Order: sequence, then C-alpha cells, then structure tokens
Amino acid sequence: MKKALFLTTISGFLQQFEMNDVKILQEMGYEVHYASNFHNPVYEVNKEELRNKGIILHQVGIQKSPKQIFKNLKAFFQVRKIIVKEKIDMIHCHNPMGGVIGRLVTLGLKKRVVVIYTAHGFHFYKGAPIINWLIYFPVEWLLAKITDWLITINKEDYTVATKYRFKNIDRIEWIPGVGILNNRFAPVDGRRDEARRELNIPNDVFFVLSVGELNKNKNHKVIMQAIAKLENPKIYYGICGRGPMEAELQDIADELCIAKQVTLFGFRNDIPRMLAAADCFAFPSKREGLGIAALEAMAAGIPLITSDCRGTREYMKHGMNGLVCKSGTAEEYANAIKKMYEQADMRKKMSQKCLKTAEEFDVSVTDKIMRTVYRNLS
Repeated sequence: MKKALFLTTISGFLQQFEMNDVKILQEMGYEVHYASNFHNPVYEVNKEELRNKGIILHQVGIQKSPKQIFKNLKAFFQVRKIIVKEKIDMIHCHNPMGGVIGRLVTLGLKKRVVVIYTAHGFHFYKGAPIINWLIYFPVEWLLAKITDWLITINKEDYTVATKYRFKNIDRIEWIPGVGILNNRFAPVDGRRDEARRELNIPNDVFFVLSVGELNKNKNHKVIMQAIAKLENPKIYYGICGRGPMEAELQDIADELCIAKQVTLFGFRNDIPRMLAAADCFAFPSKREGLGIAALEAMAAGIPLITSDCRGTREYMKHGMNGLVCKSGTAEEYANAIKKMYEQADMRKKMSQKCLKTAEEFDVSVTDKIMRTVYRNLS
C-alpha cells in the first residue's frame, strides 16, 4: 500500500480544508498520515474523528514563524524520521513553514518521495512590500525546483509561478481554493429567526458577521471603527474565530463604546447557522490567498463587504455581489455598511449574484483537478 503524508503548520488545517483530498487519496488506495503541531490548533481538531477516518497522526513541533529556527530545525528532523520510518511515498505540504520543511526534508533521502506544495497565497504579490519580494520570492523560486507539483489557489499566484518559470507549466496547477460544499451553506428559508434566537441576536438589528482568526491581517478592527462612526445602535457585529488579538479587540469595542453591539463568538463549527443569522458579511483582510470564509458566505447568499486584495479579486464584483472598499479606511467601510443597511432591495439582488459566483468554487471543481494531480504522481 502506498503512503501519503500531509504536513501543515496549523493542526486543524487538514480537518478544516483538506478532507476531500484525504478522501481522494484513500479511494486511490493510499494510507494517509498527518503531521502537524497539535499544540497550535487555530481551528478545532478532533483527533478521534481523524483516526476513525483512518488517518495516522504524528506530532511535530513545527512553528508558524520562520524566526523559530531551532524549533523548526527540530521539526525538520521529526518529519524526516516519519518519512523514513513509515516509508512515505508522497508528501503534500501546506502553509509557508510546512512548505519549506516539507520540501527540504526530502533532499538526500535514499527513497524518492513525490512532493506537492499547495501555496495558500505567496507572500510576494501585487502591492506587497518590496522586502517580501526580496526575501520570499527567491526562496520560493528555489524550493519550487524540488517540488514535483506546485498548486496555487488564486490566478495571480499562478500567473507569477508560470511567468517566472517556477516549474514546467504542466506541473503548476491552479485550483479555485480548497473547494466549498455549496449544499452545506445553501440558504434555507425560515432559518434566520431561529438562528438569531439561539445566538441571542435581536430580530430588529442589522447583523454584520466576520469569520477568521483574530489577528492583525484579518483587520476586524476597521469594521469596529466603521460601526462606531455610524453611531447606530441597530447595527451589530459578530466575529467567529480565535487568535492573539482577542483581548485587544474586546478592549477596542469598549473604547469605541460599542461593546453592546459587538460579540466575539470564539471558534464555531456551526458557521452555516451563523451565516443564516447575518444580513451581510465583512471580510476586510489586508492579505488573502483566496478567502474561504468569504466564499462560504457567498454560498449562503450573504452579500459581502470586502477589502481589495489579491484573494477577493478572484470573486468580488463591486456593486454586483457585494461592495469592495479599495481604500480600506474606516470611513469607506462605514459608508458600505450604511449602504447595505439602508438598501434591502440591493442586498436581495446581491444575494442571487453571490449564489451564482459560489458555484465556480464548488468542491466538485477542485475535486476534479486534484484527482488528476494525484493520478499523475511521478
């Protein structure tokens, strides 16, 4: 039996985004292993469920920050030991440090290991600081040479990878994200009132929702500032996720005198229910590879208010399926929220456009491409 190893920096990443790839490999007869830092669960991890699905788990001390040199060096040898001991045939790595370690670790092995790297957004992109291009571009260019398949989740990264010949073009693939289950997020009539009762959200308020890790890049702060500017107690804001900025965001809500309008819901595994309660979805990230949370909102027919970044440009059409805030200022977001709040007919039209857009990112599209990649491993 052939063996495949998934490597991620964030332990919940496989369960959150890669279970369809696991299913494909298992159907092809692979024994699936998963190595990650289970002490860094940004997303929920259910080890028992993973084991019940036949996945063999391995703890490695991989760190998200490249500055953690010694810990990542230790993780390097841990992953290498797993590959040798388990006689791994293929490694599929994710997240930046997972991509670095997962590729370097295969050098010098007696047995050839096929390497796939899915780039969930290069750190060099249009509008990125020049330092990102000076540091990360040459690193990725070199690592791509020891990558059998390079997969990008947005067209901008695909264009860069092909333009600068990271690999032969037939070994670079673009997939529309990790695939969303449109039927899971599809809107269902009558769910709004029930969802709001369960979440303690009044029926007569305008509820803006965000989903994502509580960090600086996700930029939830700007939505709070926008709501404060509007001075409208009927506009509520909810954030699903956890992360290092949780206490700071709560303090910001207090300082802006909107604490009664803001709820930090923490990590949730019932996002479809959260979306059922929402009137619009805010996605103000400074940088995104794609933005699965925004696409899931679209699949639920929820109009979006987003930043103008590499990821959102893949699917956002200003004035059609949502509003794009190009300047990224709190004032611009405030105007967008106000417009959504006041124009119910516009939101209804946008909802239909969202459903149509989401179809292009359905898991069935990604599934077809990934099956082709896995079938052609060599």
